Amino acid sequence: MKIGILGGGQLGRMLIQEALKYDDEFYILDPSANCSCANISYFTQGNFNNKQEVIDFGKDKDVVSIEIEHVSVEGLQVLENKGVKVIPNSRIITIIQQKILQKQFYEEFDIPSPAFQVIQSSDEEIVIGFPFVQKLNTGGYDGKGVQIIKEEKDLVNLWDAPSVLENLVDIEKELSLIIAKNEQGEIKSFPVTEMVADPQLNLLDFNISPTQIAEDIQKQIDQIAEKFMKAANSEGLFAIELFLDKNGKVWVNETAPRLHNSGHQSQEGNANSQFEQFYRVLKNLPLADISSAGFSGMLNLVGEENFSGKVKYKGLEEVLKLPNTYVHLYAKEETKPGRKMGHINVLGNSREELLDQLIAIKSLVKVISE
Repeated sequence: MKIGILGGGQLGRMLIQEALKYDDEFYILDPSANCSCANISYFTQGNFNNKQEVIDFGKDKDVVSIEIEHVSVEGLQVLENKGVKVIPNSRIITIIQQKILQKQFYEEFDIPSPAFQVIQSSDEEIVIGFPFVQKLNTGGYDGKGVQIIKEEKDLVNLWDAPSVLENLVDIEKELSLIIAKNEQGEIKSFPVTEMVADPQLNLLDFNISPTQIAEDIQKQIDQIAEKFMKAANSEGLFAIELFLDKNGKVWVNETAPRLHNSGHQSQEGNANSQFEQFYRVLKNLPLADISSAGFSGMLNLVGEENFSGKVKYKGLEEVLKLPNTYVHLYAKEETKPGRKMGHINVLGNSREELLDQLIAIKSLVKVISE
């Protein structure tokens, strides 16, 4: 099959790496000539936000998908009309790439999500209570386009752009569920992972799988997943990011219609990874066994503050000496503060052992520049 992917970042790279054991051709459209996928695919340099470029890229492919949701859905709609299979479909990508539509989608289908207000500009009357989170309608990712407004005096910082204003949840845990559906309607969910964020960068720091949650909380998550997949009405792989509040209630934060950072530990922690699963979705194959044998976790490698330029991984050789530790780098030549450059997966016998290992590794390795 000719499989076309809009976006050539690390998610696409790891998908291709996993799929190289099969017999398919991968085509990538990305604006950067030295993106992570450029040297392991049939690469086209171009703009995946341009309708015509997306059409030209995808018209001769058997299936077209995404590894970033900020793409031209108009181009994808034309491809669907031409008979090209698009996974996930353009409808659900359209909904998810706009925070306002995404929140209204949750509301329409009774999927629990924090109460919200929609504004088109900062001049509008704010009726939601403090504190709240402002999420820009489009363009936000990796903690960008999101800010907390704690009290009335902070309203001077409100971005003057279409946004969702959302009640701040009193968070006990941040959780994530990776769920996949193929064209035959088969659905499988990975074990729920717990996400531990870096408070300064607002980026995922560690994740741990499986998380330790009560049976009633798992039941809430199962109900959310069932409602979401029915409402989405699309094959694909989705990451449903969740908040567990201090009262034991589960809320949907947001959803990604693609491979996700919170599923990386599945590469070594599960019988098959999210990348294998997504490949099978694209091919409409039976979904993979994704059982986990024990505890697994992931640490993001991100560019250190005050370092920009040709990347250097300080301390990586020490990490490579450790047992049950697996390094994944993203073929990015240039580092800058906060940029995701790779990740490290770890296997452990308990949550406590896993956290100790991840914390130790974080102290060993730094992403700097030469």
